[in-house]
Amino acid sequence: MAKALLSIQSHVAFGYVGNRAATFPLQRLGFDVSAVNTVQFSNHTGYGEWTGEVFSAGHIASLIDGIEARGGLDLCAGVLSGYLGEAALGEVVLDAVKRVKARNPDALYCCDPVMGDVGRGFFVREGIPEFFRDEALPMADILVPNQFELAYLTDRTVETLADALAATGELRKRGVDQVLLTSFEPVDGDRDQISMLLDTGQGAWQVDTPRLPLNPAPNGAGDCTAALYMGHMLRLTSPAAALAATAASIYAVFEATADRGTRELALIDAQDVMVAPTRLFQPARIA
Repeated sequence: MAKALLSIQSHVAFGYVGNRAATFPLQRLGFDVSAVNTVQFSNHTGYGEWTGEVFSAGHIASLIDGIEARGGLDLCAGVLSGYLGEAALGEVVLDAVKRVKARNPDALYCCDPVMGDVGRGFFVREGIPEFFRDEALPMADILVPNQFELAYLTDRTVETLADALAATGELRKRGVDQVLLTSFEPVDGDRDQISMLLDTGQGAWQVDTPRLPLNPAPNGAGDCTAALYMGHMLRLTSPAAALAATAASIYAVFEATADRGTRELALIDAQDVMVAPTRLFQPARIA
């Protein structure tokens, strides 16, 4: 029987961000995903124009109640959360995590603290960054920030590998078991590569992949990476192995996206190689 997951994040009708970037990869990895959409937009907001609406906390809570009534939380192996339309949704997400963990204490909560990015600053509503920092972070088993988000969550400058390890180490001291830093570009690093850094109680690893001609950067890259890491972690149980598998999977997606020349992830084109990558990457232990 496939493991069940609950994914609570945004949805777009066009393109691949939020649940559109997370659900399909998880399904291809063999998971049965209950997707709860915090917003429904026509497209990613990075285009500058979009239509749609943010769903209320009450609406999201009622959906989770309905899933629970059908037994959908009973066999849930984890909760993945991402973009929140408003800060009030945060409490609904954490309540869902508590319900799942009450049924399965080994369930994982993977939190993608979507709030901003280098070069863009914050792009979420007031109160959401503080929610992630003060409330979600202490409950997360896995946290998947980008470089900008890691700097905010720790009130640190994150420019070098040493900076990143100090920041991820601080988050682990605050209760997070695993911190996966995505899209890491250290100032003293190789400009032809892009890195992910994973810091856990078992050690820390860095994996580098070639930089592909993706300009602009594809929408939903972080959403897809967080989903892939959670899926691989539940399948493989080893953080280092999950990091290696995630790097190979997301590189395959990026390669297909570059081939298409689009800013939307080429998930359909990459669906087979995403789950059985032909190019592998070996993480290096750094701590």
